[in-house]
Amino acid sequence: MKIGIDQIGMDTPDFFIDLQELATVRGVEPDKFTIGIGQDQQAVAPSSQDAVTMGAAAAQSLLGEIDRDQLGLVVLGTESGVDASKAGALQIIRLLGLPAQVRALEIKEACYGGTAGLMMARDYVAAHPNKQALVIAADVARYGLATAGEVTQGAGAMAMLVKADPRILVINDDSVVHAEDIGDFWRPVYTDQALARGKYSTEQYLHFFDLVWQQYQAETGLTLNDFTALTFHLPYTKMGLKALRQVLPSVDATKQAALLKHFDQSIQYSRRIGNIYTGSLYLGLLSLLELDHLPAGSRLGLFSYGSGAVGEFFSAELVPGYEQALKPAAHAERLDQRRQLPIAEYEAVFNDAVPYAKADYQSNPAYYAGPFVLTGVTGQERQYQVNPNA
Repeated sequence: MKIGIDQIGMDTPDFFIDLQELATVRGVEPDKFTIGIGQDQQAVAPSSQDAVTMGAAAAQSLLGEIDRDQLGLVVLGTESGVDASKAGALQIIRLLGLPAQVRALEIKEACYGGTAGLMMARDYVAAHPNKQALVIAADVARYGLATAGEVTQGAGAMAMLVKADPRILVINDDSVVHAEDIGDFWRPVYTDQALARGKYSTEQYLHFFDLVWQQYQAETGLTLNDFTALTFHLPYTKMGLKALRQVLPSVDATKQAALLKHFDQSIQYSRRIGNIYTGSLYLGLLSLLELDHLPAGSRLGLFSYGSGAVGEFFSAELVPGYEQALKPAAHAERLDQRRQLPIAEYEAVFNDAVPYAKADYQSNPAYYAGPFVLTGVTGQERQYQVNPNA
């Protein structure tokens, strides 16, 4: 039975900053951000946008394709969850008006959560061939103003409908995983800003890729020549390029050029949005599918990495006619219609975050955007609703 991604949806906040402008304000050579890190723009999430609102918005575009009688699983993968107990998937179900007869849960393992949800969904459909699963990967990446990680912030969400006989991508049952307790990146429960050992984390990302890639080849007998393109988790786009360059020497110059060309198409959305943690791999996949012109049957390699750490490599194959299930015009319009924030305004928006405190909080209605908003916190409960300004 062929199981995989039938539909893909994407969301990102209505606001962004230009990283050349940020570099100038921070006294940094702009090429360090745009070339050295590989980022051009960065999505900015006001306090009214979080993993729940963006996740619901990304999934909203799939509602017409969801069979309400067959939907059996809703998974939210996130490392910027809004509650240490309650799954954000429950709030998303309410906002979207999805049926209550579903398994609803939230998965946390740094940036790996979206892939964990996707693999769970695949297994669920394998056990229940007539069922569908909705997988959402949503995050707000925060490291702090004027920090080393500031240039790798971002915000956004991906939603994927998983079912048998998918229209976009068949996920092959060939994944290789490596898990190990390391301290490259973490976020204590008292803060919304991540802590990271940047150089060490980069080293571990590349090490984990090497481990799973070597094991994948040993188990499957496939080599780089069997893949049309590789896609990567992209905390910043240069990271994925470093991983790709590790394996390029195994193929000839013509194949290297083709893989680099496809990689460049896979990073274009990320260059404009930034790091979306659990959804970054799938934002890259969407960018590749919508901006490139790959033939049906192409084998794609996907590398997922979540600090702490879990790495997984698996393959997928494009379904004939997959282009008809994509929405490139809508996603281009979403990116083009965002408002650029001056750096001073961005800093004010960044600092107006939902506090880790008992006090009530009201988000600023001036930044309400998207179909769903967090209006504030009352009695220590987050208040979500349809955006009254939409």
